[in-house]
Amino acid sequence: QVRLVESGGGLVQAGGSLRLSCTGSGRTFSGYAMGWFRQAPGKEREFVAAITWIGSPTYYSDAVKGRFTMSRDNAKNTVYLQMNVLKPQDTAVYYCAAKGGGWSDQAAVYEFWGQGTQVTVSS
Repeated sequence: QVRLVESGGGLVQAGGSLRLSCTGSGRTFSGYAMGWFRQAPGKEREFVAAITWIGSPTYYSDAVKGRFTMSRDNAKNTVYLQMNVLKPQDTAVYYCAAKGGGWSDQAAVYEFWGQGTQVTVSS
């Protein structure tokens, strides 16, 4: 199995930046497509970004495109989400997810999930 652990969340002011990391253990996720999702209170889990196993191309929701960048380092079994120009509406719990095969923007098809990390953006 693949176990995923996110880190890097926190409290930042609007316009600031954070970098989230997701590190796998148990089995390497080299060869897996990876995704980032987020969930705010009372809302459905929302697609944020995805990356193929080779690291390109990447995919982003309209809400974050141009501000967030996803990358991966398969040798370190880690994926990243660089979040710039953060807005209060980015506040959510951010989850890392993994799946075999191609990428998807649908949470239901991802096989493995991390525990989530809280990102809070203040005005």
